[in-house]
Amino acid sequence: MKYALFSICAAALAAQDAKPSPEAIEFFESKIRPVLAANCFTCHSHEGKVSRGGLVLDTKTGPLSGGDSGPAIVPGDPEKSLLIQAIRRTGARKMPPGRPLSPSIVADFEKWVAMGAPDPREENRVVSKAPNINWEIARKFWAFQPPVTPAVPKTADTKWATAPIDKFVLAKMEAKKLKPVADADRGTLLRRVSLDLTGVPPSPEEVDAFLADRSSSAYEKAVDRLLASSLYGERWGRHWLDVARYGETTGRTRNAPFPVAWRYRDWVIDAINKDLPYDQFILKQIAGDLLEAKTPDERNANLVATGFLALGAVDLNELDKRQYEMDVVDEQIHVVSKAFMGMTVGCARCHDHKFDPIPTKDYYAMAGIFRSTELANGLRRRPQFNQIHFNDQLLLRLDGIDAYPGKDGNLLAKEREELWAKVLQAERSRNRETVRTTGLEWYKLPLPQNLVMGVREAERKVESEIMLKGDPHNPAEKVARGSLQILAPEGRPLTIPKDVSGRLELAKWIARADNPSTARVMANRVWLHLFGRGIVETPDNFGRSGSLPSHRELLDYLSQRLVANQWSTKKLIREIVLSRTYRLSSNHDAASHEIDPENKLLWRANRNRLEVEAIRDSILHVSGKLDPKNPGESPIADWISGGPKRARRQGQIEPWELTEGYRSVYVPVVRNQPNRFFETFDFPEPSEPKGKRDVTTVAPQALFLLNSPFVAAQSKVAAERLLKAYPADKERLTRAYKEVLGRMPSTREIDQSLTYVGETKNKETELEAWAKLYQALFSSAEFRYRT
Repeated sequence: MKYALFSICAAALAAQDAKPSPEAIEFFESKIRPVLAANCFTCHSHEGKVSRGGLVLDTKTGPLSGGDSGPAIVPGDPEKSLLIQAIRRTGARKMPPGRPLSPSIVADFEKWVAMGAPDPREENRVVSKAPNINWEIARKFWAFQPPVTPAVPKTADTKWATAPIDKFVLAKMEAKKLKPVADADRGTLLRRVSLDLTGVPPSPEEVDAFLADRSSSAYEKAVDRLLASSLYGERWGRHWLDVARYGETTGRTRNAPFPVAWRYRDWVIDAINKDLPYDQFILKQIAGDLLEAKTPDERNANLVATGFLALGAVDLNELDKRQYEMDVVDEQIHVVSKAFMGMTVGCARCHDHKFDPIPTKDYYAMAGIFRSTELANGLRRRPQFNQIHFNDQLLLRLDGIDAYPGKDGNLLAKEREELWAKVLQAERSRNRETVRTTGLEWYKLPLPQNLVMGVREAERKVESEIMLKGDPHNPAEKVARGSLQILAPEGRPLTIPKDVSGRLELAKWIARADNPSTARVMANRVWLHLFGRGIVETPDNFGRSGSLPSHRELLDYLSQRLVANQWSTKKLIREIVLSRTYRLSSNHDAASHEIDPENKLLWRANRNRLEVEAIRDSILHVSGKLDPKNPGESPIADWISGGPKRARRQGQIEPWELTEGYRSVYVPVVRNQPNRFFETFDFPEPSEPKGKRDVTTVAPQALFLLNSPFVAAQSKVAAERLLKAYPADKERLTRAYKEVLGRMPSTREIDQSLTYVGETKNKETELEAWAKLYQALFSSAEFRYRT
């Protein structure tokens, strides 16, 4: 037994030897450490000089070595972890004593242990108080220094570079005795830029026209055409929706729908297609309701933009109202700081940030802003009998739009009002059956057409107290509303008038040209989506626990170009894709690989696996079934009566099936219940800002495509079109290759493919044979990658 216990502890310690990733560190600091500090350290800590049951939890080794009953956690296995059993209250001990932890917190701990229980605490002792911040030293860190436009470097090779970007890249290469590989061939380049800018490959006709245009401006014209396409906004809008943690249900323990979240999705796509200046993009999402508007349509659009702050995953089952309110505030601080500042401010909720110069005081200075803001997401916390979470009175109204257009509008509005009054009366009377039956009538009524998620000013403006150890029931001194000292111009902190929340002031403070982080963070996001790796590899974390930039001067150059071009993201993208660096081939070079195996110095183009949206949209594009329209209202609205799980039990179709022909950006995003296709290809967890998706390449992905009913159906449609348009097999094969892979087949591929088709026709119909060829092409690695 002792040997087995030793083995478990040794294995657990070995599993934690590797340095946790920045994402894992942030998860521990924001989700795990605050709960331990607030609920466990009183009885289980060196700091408190108490180790009941022999267990301490304020060190890295404490949970692993455990107490009298053995290890508290088994990394990677929540079911065998005594700590998980205790907080689930299913084990011999039920912790913490008294009020149980909320189900969402328990779920966080389960996820943490399943991740391997990453713990960034370097010392096997607790540090009860973070050291005082030396601001002079702290401001010397690269990410906190004001951006300046760097001088374009001189290079030994004076002929290769065609743009300043190239000189920054080439100078780094030359310092390591590297040389760039040859340029990509023109067909490969057109496929690359088409996928990067629009998310679908070029048609064979577009390829032919591009290859036939031998003018020096042919590529430039192709780029401008792609940037002008509405497909561009849908492609790059999805990138931002990852950062905005866009979802159409709450997630957490009660997965209630957000029936009008789609309005924010459409606003993002429209803003990107119109090239809304990035500084305005920031202002509208944080404080659109407070901006002056020239027209009712502009005011409505600004209101929709504030959905950014209302989309968060919240725990509607939370018993403690104060805890719920502070969790909402924390979620808003989290998304604003990561999305726009590249800072993990949420890690300072219960103590000074362990890595960055962010004191807890700064966290609660921001908390005051969001505590002075009213959330309008349409959902109630813990309604009577947990029956009716949705109430349209908890949403905002758009100007100049009838709730119920048409002659029956007034009757519907009156019926809705009367039913809601009946619901409230039944809740007051604690009549469960009447609440249930009236709720079913209530949910069957059509939604008003003028609803929008967002935020507005709270009637009462408050300065937030510092909550000791993150506990909302343990307030200390109040702090003035404000923002991060480290990003403020020295001697000029953000100040907020007493009669406003401070959201508009915060938004302007973030969007100012001399903010050290704002333009850098966005320029890095753009670079990441064009090269597959950011100049800073942790796009949501520019702090000390994140990555250092591979090309710092280039990042500063790009950020200042963004500002100089009136914050035009399109112009920044255009400049990058026109550079010679972007146009390199992905050819391998053994000597260069020996020096720089990860290609951080960009001596060749990276082969990037397509995101799931680009894979799905490209299949629809090839089959001719990609519907170019925006479907508008999301089918998630039809799920409002009981949520996704009930809809599944009743045999209703999934919401993504109702959007099968539309672009993937319009497929509903249901938290905690991902679309299998999307899950297979690493669609991000939509409860967290995610500037960089995980990328896995495993055999089941190709097998999934080979067995997917969706892929099979689209392959059949593509084959039907092919057989009608081309009479000869060789013509058909050439067309199929150009549609799917953007190139002509080789002689060997022609022979192998025609043999395959011929053998299949002996067993099945001609249509089925060509459909299987399409499905084989869709399942190939070459299709799934952009080179």
